[in-house]
Amino acid sequence: MRTEVEVEVISNEIITPSSPTPSHLRHYQLSYLDQISPQTYNPLVLFYELDDDYQDHHNGSINIDQISNKIKNSLSEVLTLYYPLAGRVKNNRFVDCNDEGIPYSVARVKSPSHLSDAINNPLPKELNKFLPFNELYPLNEFPLGVQLNIFERGGVAVSLCLSHQLGDALSCIMFVKSWAAIARGQGDRVVRPEFVSAELFPPVDVLKYDPNATITKNVISKRFVFEAKTIEAIRLNYEEKTRLEGERRPSRVEALSAFIWTRFVAATTSNNVDEHHSAESVSVYSVFHPVNLRPKLNPPLPDHSFGNLYRWGFSLYPMSSSSAIDTSFSCDEYGCEAVRKIREGIRKVDNDFLRKVQQGEEEHFDFILEYAKELYMMGGELRFFSFTSLCRFPLYDADFGWGKPLWVSSASLTFSNFVALMDSRNGNGIEAYIGLKEDQMATLEADQDFLNALSPTVCYT
Repeated sequence: MRTEVEVEVISNEIITPSSPTPSHLRHYQLSYLDQISPQTYNPLVLFYELDDDYQDHHNGSINIDQISNKIKNSLSEVLTLYYPLAGRVKNNRFVDCNDEGIPYSVARVKSPSHLSDAINNPLPKELNKFLPFNELYPLNEFPLGVQLNIFERGGVAVSLCLSHQLGDALSCIMFVKSWAAIARGQGDRVVRPEFVSAELFPPVDVLKYDPNATITKNVISKRFVFEAKTIEAIRLNYEEKTRLEGERRPSRVEALSAFIWTRFVAATTSNNVDEHHSAESVSVYSVFHPVNLRPKLNPPLPDHSFGNLYRWGFSLYPMSSSSAIDTSFSCDEYGCEAVRKIREGIRKVDNDFLRKVQQGEEEHFDFILEYAKELYMMGGELRFFSFTSLCRFPLYDADFGWGKPLWVSSASLTFSNFVALMDSRNGNGIEAYIGLKEDQMATLEADQDFLNALSPTVCYT
């Protein structure tokens, strides 16, 4: 049984960089890729158990001041390295790195009292209550916010919201990794971030499209867990056909993405006829997968390069609305095709593609928009479905001096037809945060093949 989360903020303050930003760094130029990134927050919540060193032995409670001071002091130091996060964005063009700082709050978790109850299969909307900004869209004036959540019976949750306008998921994770290293006294080992995105992808004066166009509040977010053995079964299911064509076996992320996409198609093909589209119209499914550009650039960039250094690989999959999708879990032609399509889209993000993006041209988005218009005129529809993956990123390396996190979570999603994938704590399973419209989520949760693939129990205690 899920426990509703109740959090009470007991203090608020502004944390500024430990050293002032030099005058020559005060103007931080956003890149073109920053400009076209959705203006939402990337959320992370990291849950930790605490040992006796952090107990107040007079009353048996957690020593809040000791923990909070560690967080505040290390946060102030890491903001000196990541100085744009302590500034203010101006007109989607640049950051005034004025050292005005970021909000930091401390909160008591009134319910549940035990950390273990909070992470026992929570709803994403409940996880938002641990965040410094409960609403991830729209952005407020702060590029970053941090909250320390204290559980009455032991344990803490450190949460942050980092503006997607300034950095992608890897930027957020590398920031946390540096912050945690400073907190545990290893600041001398922290690699300084590189800020070269605007040099590689110069900003433009006028954007061709609204970066917030796909954001919606009418989305239901739920978290589903897939165990390692299930993911391996899905990989094996798709492996034989892909290898016959000379391809390597599907990765964990490719296989699970393909599986989730096929179940989405199965859940929507029977419900996609409306007054605009006949039963014989063609729906074209567009599958988007993010591509980290750092290793693809020449020369490659290190992981600690900060900014939005990703683009979307995409592929198109026409399907008649009157056709039936094969729902067989053991032999899934659609899943194999989805793996091929995902790889096809990622391969398109090559050197030629990057050169065009560096010139502020995104021909594939222009193509998609025109294609969508043509489809609609013919009585068809373009259905978008997007993934993002944090798998194999060092999420569980964030040790603030209390050991590695018991669990790292995301929160509610701000996009529909969207899936965020994260490693389970053991590194083998995958947690999928899925955002859909309410009716589509209900149909997906009634899909027996989807239900059969889910982990029956999830517990991190």
